Amino acid sequence: MSVLDPKADAQRAFDAMRSGGIAIMPMDVGYSLIGATPPTLKKIFATKRRAPSKLNAMLGNDAIARALYRLDARGWEIFDAITKDYNLPLGAVAPYRVGHPIFANLDQPTIDASTKNGTLLMLVNAGHFHAAVTALSQAHEVSLFGSSANLSMSGTKFDAAAIEPEIRAIADVIVDYGLMKYHPWRASSTILNLATLEVVRFGSCYENLQSILRRHFKTDLPESPWVLQAPVAR
Repeated sequence: MSVLDPKADAQRAFDAMRSGGIAIMPMDVGYSLIGATPPTLKKIFATKRRAPSKLNAMLGNDAIARALYRLDARGWEIFDAITKDYNLPLGAVAPYRVGHPIFANLDQPTIDASTKNGTLLMLVNAGHFHAAVTALSQAHEVSLFGSSANLSMSGTKFDAAAIEPEIRAIADVIVDYGLMKYHPWRASSTILNLATLEVVRFGSCYENLQSILRRHFKTDLPESPWVLQAPVAR
C-alpha cells in the first residue's frame, strides 16, 4: 500500500491554482510556491519580498519542453542525457516559442516577468509529484509558474515544516511530503542554459551534471564555488 498519492495531491493543487489559488508543492529539489494567474504570481513575488529582477520559473516536463524550447541537436542531447539517461533534475534555460497556447492563462506583463531575452527557465524531472502536476499542466494547457517556497534570500526549504509562516499563509493548498530527496545539497536545482552551456546557478546535483558534460560532451563546466559537505556519521 502506497503512503503517498501524487496524482490525487497534484489534482487538488492544480485545481486550486487553476481557480486562482496558490500551492506549496514538494519537488525533489525543495518545496515550490506556485500559481497559474497574474494576481497569484504578483502575490507570490510580494510575499517573498523578491527583487523585481528575479524571474519566475515554469514547471515543465519533457513534452512541455519539446513543445516550447528551440534547441539544436546537441542541446537536446544534453537535455536528454541529464533528465533521461541519468534521471536528474534540471533548471533548464533555452530560447522558447513565443505565443504558445500554454501561456493563455497569463497576461503579457506576467510573461515578461517570467522570461528574459527570449529565453525561458523551466524546472524539469523533479520527482513523482512534479511529474503528476506537470502532466496536468500539459493536458489542460495551463502554465504553472513560481519559485521556491521561502522568503527571498532565506534558502530553499527541503522540509515543509521549515517554510516561514508568511509563505504558508498565502497558500490555498500545502502538499507536505516531508524531507525532500536532494536536501544534502542545501540548494535548489542547478540552472543550465542549454544553448550556451552557461551555468546560471550552482545547485543540486551540479557535480553530476559537470561529470555528464565532461564525459559525454567533452565540455568542462566551471568548478562549483561551494563543496557539498558529506553527512557526519553518527
